[in-house]
Amino acid sequence: MSLIEATQLWRSYWMGGEVVHALRAVDLRVEQGEWVAIIGPSGSGKSTLMHVVGLIDRPTAGTYFLDGVDTASLDDYRLAGLRNRSIGFVFQSFNLIAGETALENVAAPLMYGGVRRVERMQRASAALESVGLGDRMAHDPSQLSGGQQQRVAIARALVTQPRLLLADEPTGNLDTASGAELLGVLRGLHAQGLTVVLITHDQRVAAAADRVIEMTDGYVVSDRRRGESPMEPAPA
Repeated sequence: MSLIEATQLWRSYWMGGEVVHALRAVDLRVEQGEWVAIIGPSGSGKSTLMHVVGLIDRPTAGTYFLDGVDTASLDDYRLAGLRNRSIGFVFQSFNLIAGETALENVAAPLMYGGVRRVERMQRASAALESVGLGDRMAHDPSQLSGGQQQRVAIARALVTQPRLLLADEPTGNLDTASGAELLGVLRGLHAQGLTVVLITHDQRVAAAADRVIEMTDGYVVSDRRRGESPMEPAPA
């Protein structure tokens, strides 16, 4: 079974007395080790899809299996456990804690998981080394550039050893050079076998991925691998 296997996902909301369909009959399969970019304009549904895939939100209809687990069968407590074990998140805003070192920021998720301090620090140190920040562990976020702060955020997402990294506009707050550097970090992690799903509106960022899925108005309108012609499913 695929790492991500979603079938006929719908996500609908009530807004101003009307139903808004943020996702419309979305099918998505991602294999272990893939690097997938999901692109589309604002309001296309790409962030809603990431929230559903990331177990932050539940679909209104459809099925979603993560790593072989039917997520609809889980209560909120077990859903949170699966999310914390299986998924690392990176967002456009770095969400680092001021006044704590890069090492402490990266180690924080392990503290909530009950990992002992010595192991927390060892794993956080290894995660920072993996993103090229072994010499910045004692620095406060204010002493780091935007690109370095985002790499700390990636290390924090990796420290729980997830099978899936979800990145929502990770280059959105970075200049061109820092964005390119960050994509290089993601490329290296992907080469080591990490599954990466990246949300972006930037075609240049999406071009770094092996597979690009395009969304419009809640539909998947194109799904293509690098070098392939687009495959365009008809909207349901």
